[in-house]
Amino acid sequence: MFTRVGLTGGIAAGKSTVAKRFVQLGAYVIDYDQLARQAVAKGSEGLDQVIQRFGRRARGRDGEMNRAWVSAHVFSDPEKLQELNDIVHPIVFREAGRLEYQWLDTHPEPKDGTRRLVIHDIPLLVETSRWDYFDAIITVEAPKETRIRRMIRNRGMKRQDAVARINNQASQQQRFDICDYVIDSTKPLEQMFEDVDRLYHVLTHPSY
Repeated sequence: MFTRVGLTGGIAAGKSTVAKRFVQLGAYVIDYDQLARQAVAKGSEGLDQVIQRFGRRARGRDGEMNRAWVSAHVFSDPEKLQELNDIVHPIVFREAGRLEYQWLDTHPEPKDGTRRLVIHDIPLLVETSRWDYFDAIITVEAPKETRIRRMIRNRGMKRQDAVARINNQASQQQRFDICDYVIDSTKPLEQMFEDVDRLYHVLTHPSY
């Protein structure tokens, strides 16, 4: 037996920190951001499709996707963003399924009867409408202004760019509507980890 969990949250909400804690506790985490980068890596099927759709400027001189150009020309246009997602998401989901199967196949069920826990770290869970795929959904949340400050401080983003990225994602209420559990990342780190630890126990306990 295993529990498949979707972990989501708005940009800069603290989802990566929560995912790392789950790894420390013993969960297997599949990072969809990493898979999305691989999907459009140099020489990939995904990048070829992106270039066919958006033109040769979508590829940089180094052969990698020109992320700055794509961001400037796609994230400000909902229709183009959807077209990009239509290319990337199927590749990502296919690879995530393969990784999950591979991990389960090489990690037998615990003898103590607890469930194995597979966490799909998927920022755009609402946008992909895949919530029925998961046994439970967790969202990591922080107020919009907190997230904007984090993006400016930690990622060097301009405020207007940070706001645009947030506005291009699902709203907090939309994430609340599909989730089973909420983790508040504005709590002190130790307290937030206590919440994650308790949730890990719930998700791996046989009575779940």
